[in-house]
Amino acid sequence: MSTAALARPPAKGRLRRIRRRRTLALGVLTAILALTVVLSLAVGANPVAPGDVWLALTAPTGGESDIVVRSLRVPRTALGVLAGISLGVAGALMQGHTRNPLADPGLLGVTQGAAFAMVVSILVFDMTGLHTYIWFGLAGALLASAGVFALGTAGGGRSGSTPVTLALAGTAVSAFLYAFTSAVVLLDEQAMDVFRFWQAGSVAGRGETVFWQVLPFAAAGLLIALAGAPGLNTLALGEDVACSLGQNVAVTRAVGIVAVTLLTGASVAACGAVAFVGLMVPHMVRPLAGPDHRWLVPYSGLLGAILLLTADVIGRVVALPGELEVGVVLALIGAPFFVALVRRRNQVRL
Repeated sequence: MSTAALARPPAKGRLRRIRRRRTLALGVLTAILALTVVLSLAVGANPVAPGDVWLALTAPTGGESDIVVRSLRVPRTALGVLAGISLGVAGALMQGHTRNPLADPGLLGVTQGAAFAMVVSILVFDMTGLHTYIWFGLAGALLASAGVFALGTAGGGRSGSTPVTLALAGTAVSAFLYAFTSAVVLLDEQAMDVFRFWQAGSVAGRGETVFWQVLPFAAAGLLIALAGAPGLNTLALGEDVACSLGQNVAVTRAVGIVAVTLLTGASVAACGAVAFVGLMVPHMVRPLAGPDHRWLVPYSGLLGAILLLTADVIGRVVALPGELEVGVVLALIGAPFFVALVRRRNQVRL
């Protein structure tokens, strides 16, 4: 036996080390997320010391710090974590299913579907509260993604849709809905005001009720995403290989689309068009997680929550005594990232 063969570690040993390293990185990301949550509860126009945050959560006295933490920042932080996890996981799924590193959850028309439905609900049904038109936004997101999937699979062969047909169908549906939304908001000043605020993307002022309304949809989408991750690994080998291994490509892709729709629809309906999280996060975690979606999905969820909460905290600090919407901060961060990604030609090939 050669010296090189003796020096080469056994395959099982390498797998154990890789698994141990990935588990450790997962724990580190969880710890960073916990720290980010504390910052989100403490930092703002009215700063609260970490000790007072703990007292407000465990032994409230009814003071000003308790009101700020429990009534304002806890719902905001909880919704930020939920939206960040949802968008991060949806981005990983979207890039995996389309095999396009520039894909993000909005590619399925989810964002514009939610926007159009919410604006129509305000104009036609006179819905003025977020707690009411959020349901229209979620329904619009679901219907838009279903329409994209139907167009993408129309006339398909053995595997139904392809990455290219899904991308083209999503672009067409998004453009169509955006045009209609623009036409509708021009007819109603109130609808335009709500749309403008929603389009910026924000987790502020949503309240606890909104979090509980979208939680079931986001949780269902996350469970479906985790269950479908092994199938996505097989699909990454190519549709012909996946079929030869006995996998139903159309069903696998349909399950992934359902997960993306639930995750993105819940986030978009509650927080607005928060862009770039689903685009950036999968690229940032791949050096840690590798190509295995069983690890990439939870990594993307954790980093998505960290990124969104960090952007929200930055938005509170840089514009005191006011604040920047989280969608604006993420756009300032994400636009240079997108340009850098496009310039890396070896990553943008299908």
